[in-house]
Amino acid sequence: MLARARALAASGRNIIHLEIGEPDFPTPAHVVEAGKTALDEGWTHYGPTQGLTELRETIAAYINRTRSIKIGAQHVCVVPGGKPVIFFPMMALLEPGDEVIYPNPGFPIYESMIRFLDAIPVPIPLIEERSFSFDLDIFRRKLSDRTKLIILNSPQNPTGGMIPADDLREIAALVCDRDLMILSDEIYSRIYYTADSPLSIASLPGMLEKTIILDGFSKTYAMTGWRIGYGVMPEWIVPQINLLMVNSNSCTASFTQRAAISALTGPQEPVVQMVAEFQKRRDAFCRALNDIPKFHCALPEGAFYAFANVKATGWRSKDLADTLLEEAGVACLDGAAFGEFGEGYIRFSYANSLDNLVEAASRIKQLSRRWA
Repeated sequence: MLARARALAASGRNIIHLEIGEPDFPTPAHVVEAGKTALDEGWTHYGPTQGLTELRETIAAYINRTRSIKIGAQHVCVVPGGKPVIFFPMMALLEPGDEVIYPNPGFPIYESMIRFLDAIPVPIPLIEERSFSFDLDIFRRKLSDRTKLIILNSPQNPTGGMIPADDLREIAALVCDRDLMILSDEIYSRIYYTADSPLSIASLPGMLEKTIILDGFSKTYAMTGWRIGYGVMPEWIVPQINLLMVNSNSCTASFTQRAAISALTGPQEPVVQMVAEFQKRRDAFCRALNDIPKFHCALPEGAFYAFANVKATGWRSKDLADTLLEEAGVACLDGAAFGEFGEGYIRFSYANSLDNLVEAASRIKQLSRRWA
């Protein structure tokens, strides 16, 4: 979609990009300065495969503070971006025929990795009426002795939903005595609009030793191009992750890690301001989407995605997304691209200016005569 949108823009069309899943804000200035200083100081060579000790200690302190758990630097693996914390643990844990429960619609990499490893994907539909949380009745039925990994993502891509704390407690109660692991994708952990911060399942009794937390700097600190993320995990799996890391990437860039220390220890006002702006955009854009005939958009609780229900239009999601691009100049994503249960939805990223979001909604509304 991005390639097609750019091709149209190159031909002279005015395209509003609402398909891109990255903040449109600059990396905070103090983080950029820390990166420059690190380069000047010579942080340009190989570092430890697991990550710089100072950064891992800083991450451990941050996780302890934000998740109310007790871990140390030995539980932290620093990697180039968030995806390795999907890729490496799944490679380390899964054998052909193992079952993996994961959210659908969800980040497409989950399913592609499950299939790549010859494991069995077990999608659990996310229910709009439950803030796009799991259908727990289906979860109970699908849980089996062959289940070896459960993937959770909250706040969630593509829906912007958050798993209610009571749901997480019920999931924990169902799995605490089973021989399986949880991969908790918490990359949007700081981007939420509720009074309470998202609950990490790792903080619940008995779950710390069963949980791998995925987090990073791309979303919270607008550092997508810096390629730095991390996993927090039980100490017994760390050597396996390090083995996969050293054979694929050697290490994460040292100057990037120095900048990441500054991100966690420096001023947090840029994060607060970014989230406040996202909330303002969310409110205005979702209100405008709900004013379009046969569109319904639940108010997302986190991340920066609006997942609009377009079933009443009678259009298939892909056809509608293609038409919005070609005829309205609005680039967005077909909900079914995130899994079969995403059919009937369109994902819009509101990581764009308020003016562009209002204009995008206006263009869609003008086009709505096609299905009104």
